[in-house]
Amino acid sequence: MGALSKRAIGAALMDQQINLFACPVCQQSMYVYEQGRLVCSANHSFDIAKQGYVNMLTNSVSSKYSKSLFESRKAVIDSGIYDVVEAKISEIVAPAKTVLDTGCGEGSHLARIMKAKKYGIGIGIDIAKEGIMAAVRHYPQQIWCVGDLAKSPFAKASFDAILNILSPANYEEFKRLLAPDGCIVKVVPQSGYLQELRAQLYADSSKETYSNEQIVARFQDSFHEVTKERVTYTLPLDENLVPALLEMTPMGWHKKEDKDLILNAITIDVDLLVGKV
Repeated sequence: MGALSKRAIGAALMDQQINLFACPVCQQSMYVYEQGRLVCSANHSFDIAKQGYVNMLTNSVSSKYSKSLFESRKAVIDSGIYDVVEAKISEIVAPAKTVLDTGCGEGSHLARIMKAKKYGIGIGIDIAKEGIMAAVRHYPQQIWCVGDLAKSPFAKASFDAILNILSPANYEEFKRLLAPDGCIVKVVPQSGYLQELRAQLYADSSKETYSNEQIVARFQDSFHEVTKERVTYTLPLDENLVPALLEMTPMGWHKKEDKDLILNAITIDVDLLVGKV
């Protein structure tokens, strides 16, 4: 008997966790049909791609994120500059059987967090198809979904932990998806995040400084039992990673062509916010 196809492997993972899914059109329960589609009782159908991910968008969307951006993001994350942050998240979500990463991009954070915790299943969702295609290519052990949290393809109260790492949030949907006693982990930049880059790109402008006070306050108003931990450290940066760092962060998108950057080190400075419904 030959090896399973990538589609079959992805379909099997989805079938094992089928209770997590709900039709994004009608919210009915779903089943895997012939290893090729997710189908609900009202016969809404979503194809499982040959690469092993499922596209559950209900309408076409455009994404500003390119294949090369996700390649750059993976290179930067693989360099280890977020290792400390990922390790702390792994500890926080250690008991979780089901972990949803919202705005997962190419999946590197989720894959590394799940590998560290050695338990449970990770599900990544992103509106950018290029990111999900990269995720399933590199990390087929998890479930990957192209989808929009505004029309969520997941069932109510189905996740023990929800991750929102340096990404836009949908708090009302997080509350719907979080299981009793589950937690939401949000990572937001602090004032020193990538400060070496900010100082050179935004010198002598209002953007040279940054505050996350409004984001933190909204999170605290939205969830209960909120804790906040600041994680900050500075690491040497390989000069070969500078172009990738510029491509992966919105700060770098506004760089002037004639502006040379010298980055020998980079600072990671974030708040880890943890809350419950």
